[in-house]
Amino acid sequence: MRENEAVSTIFPRSAKKTLGYSLEQVEAFLASARQAYDANDGDIPLTAETIRHTAFSMQKGGYSPEHVDAALERLEDAFAARERERATGTDNEEARGQEARAISNALQSRLSRPPGRRFAHTSLLSVGYKRSDVDRFTNKVVKYLRDGRPLTIDEVRTAVFRPERGGYREAQVDIVLDGVVDVMLFLR
Repeated sequence: MRENEAVSTIFPRSAKKTLGYSLEQVEAFLASARQAYDANDGDIPLTAETIRHTAFSMQKGGYSPEHVDAALERLEDAFAARERERATGTDNEEARGQEARAISNALQSRLSRPPGRRFAHTSLLSVGYKRSDVDRFTNKVVKYLRDGRPLTIDEVRTAVFRPERGGYREAQVDIVLDGVVDVMLFLR
């Protein structure tokens, strides 16, 4: 049996006429992730952030996106824990702590702006994230960062915002939410 055959039975597949993630790309990524995780010296540059930004092409009958995404989230958590473990007891841990605090302060500053003005808007002809949805969610993030109110990484990762003409620019909101995940992973 080939190495990739073992991987291919991990995820359920979409129906033949339904789009799912590319079988080949998912299997290749998971094989390289396994190799990177097993490498003790960090020769293979794969990080939690890289995993978070991984995307696959779609194909009919591919792997179920829901199942693959859940596995990628667990993989990201494992790599983040390992990155923290490697930094423990070194100057890197202090530097990472300072970086996490700086990111947290920058996030609080941006997210404390008045509602409707926290991010750049799209033009009235373009669709972005609904401002009231984003503002409501970012209020929860500020309470988490400032007051320690409960908020899980999964809530941030799976936040969904309705579309709106003239809404917030999606890329800006997504980058800020990535920063929130980075801070949360460090604080674990």
